[in-house]
Amino acid sequence: MDHRPRKRFGQHFLTDHSILNRIVSALGPKPGQQILEIGPGLGALTNVLLEKVSRLTVVELDRDLAQRLVRRYSPERVSVIQADILSFNLGDAIAAGHPNGQVRLIGNLPYNISTPLIFHLLEQIDCIADMLFMLQREVAMRLAAEPGNRNYGRLTVMAAMALDCEPLFNVPPEAFDPPPKVDSTVLRLIPKPQPLVVRDRKLFNNVVAAAFSQRRKTLRNALKALVQPEHFTVANIDPGLRAEALSVHQFITLADSISGTSGAEPG
Repeated sequence: MDHRPRKRFGQHFLTDHSILNRIVSALGPKPGQQILEIGPGLGALTNVLLEKVSRLTVVELDRDLAQRLVRRYSPERVSVIQADILSFNLGDAIAAGHPNGQVRLIGNLPYNISTPLIFHLLEQIDCIADMLFMLQREVAMRLAAEPGNRNYGRLTVMAAMALDCEPLFNVPPEAFDPPPKVDSTVLRLIPKPQPLVVRDRKLFNNVVAAAFSQRRKTLRNALKALVQPEHFTVANIDPGLRAEALSVHQFITLADSISGTSGAEPG
């Protein structure tokens, strides 16, 4: 490998061919599907994908790697977009071949962007058929956590509004070059047929963020700027609990009790 991995881009290149094949097998790509790979790097996963599909789109932030990919693959097979996925509009990738369609996302995500990327993709959920990502194991555990678990947090709740999460298998550090200092997990994320609905989405976001910003505090104390005692009563929620004890539906009920008594319009 003649490309030196760049720390600022969080580059750890997957080199284990058995795991690469296992990832593509888990995706199960079919002809005619629009597939977008995030962070293709040196093209290891891209190569395996191209054994199953005739064309795909890749989004790569590193300019040098993007140019390398352009030289390596014909534009008829791989559309290389040099861009920051954290600000990328998925609709721009879909428009060319699949207007009004959806894209399947796959990628070995840089650990330093995985959480903000999930939030960014949640804003574009209508464009997404499904996602298959390799993530830092800690992030994968947070996405799939249940109430009462120490990994359960803001990311869990916000993702659960729109996604079903299925951890598939773990990947050890030695499968990468250079090896990361943490284990990784391959996770499938599927948009819910009917996303959960809340009356005031901005208020809901604020309640969840405030509740988990001070995890050790009770809901009564963590949410005192947003929630009045009567709101807890209406929602039938014990204010002496901590945020991690509440299910996603209880957070919805609590936020709806506030908007219901304040006259806020659904959002």
